[in-house]
Amino acid sequence: MTTGRPARLLADIGGTNARFAWQDADGAPLRDVATLASAAHATPADAVAHYLTGLGRAAPPWCAIGIATPVTGDQVVMTNSHWSFSISELQRRFGFERLVVINDFTALALALQDLPANELRQVGAGAAVAGAPIALIGPGTGLGVSGLLPKGEPGRWVALQGEGGHATLAAVNARETAVLQLLRDRHGHISAERAVSGPGLAHLHSAVCTLDGISTPKALAAAEITARALAGSDPQCAEALDLFCGFLGNVAGNLALTLGAFGGVYIGGGIVPRLGDVFERSPFRARFEDKGRFRDYLANIPVFVIHASVSPALMGVARAL
Repeated sequence: MTTGRPARLLADIGGTNARFAWQDADGAPLRDVATLASAAHATPADAVAHYLTGLGRAAPPWCAIGIATPVTGDQVVMTNSHWSFSISELQRRFGFERLVVINDFTALALALQDLPANELRQVGAGAAVAGAPIALIGPGTGLGVSGLLPKGEPGRWVALQGEGGHATLAAVNARETAVLQLLRDRHGHISAERAVSGPGLAHLHSAVCTLDGISTPKALAAAEITARALAGSDPQCAEALDLFCGFLGNVAGNLALTLGAFGGVYIGGGIVPRLGDVFERSPFRARFEDKGRFRDYLANIPVFVIHASVSPALMGVARAL
């Protein structure tokens, strides 16, 4: 049995990409960071093996994985990917003495306290209150939601492990009502993730085109919709992106109210950081605060967009160990 501060393999697995890093010991810097396309590997174990082969190393004693799906037992089935696996079988295959598997946004929440100021961009006003609850939300292939709650003693926190991205999405005006009705007709239950995610942006664009009587020969991917919206070359793409940001503001405001998140609301995921100044000019912040009698309450809560070159969730899973 290994003692002390053993080396560990860290992974942040999303619906599209799996990010890996090596850490020589607890508190050591991350190194050998690599991103693998999930679609290129049949299982997470195959991706782990590919990463270790590339390093020319055997599996380390410890491993921690953050994964974009609920983790409620030994069998893990991803919501937005073909991957599924048994935690115990993965541990046996690589001989890990210790293996921790948690939700990827729970992992990101565990890393929030370590984010440097230069990796955060504030949207709107407000100042974080030390020791107050913190909210986390982030659209990517899906919509991750988590948060940090203070655990009695100063500096101690509990990271939430839930699936808030699948809460029901609401409309606040006639246009949004029409868009959501179309999505409801096509998909049934309309979760926040159905609109506030990469695939969700494509759903919004399709709905806008239908409402405007525009025939689209094929669905546009989220990256193309975003590019056209930022270039100002396509009004339907621009509206879809505005709807996306407005819905995100609505959901983030609900989360801030639920948690009393005066420690701040953090936005992760792969989409919002790429929007830059456009996100600050979008409907996001107005919709975040648009909660009737609690407008002033929310106006005091800061929102931070995470701009990190290396996935902070990797350090979060290291903390989970």
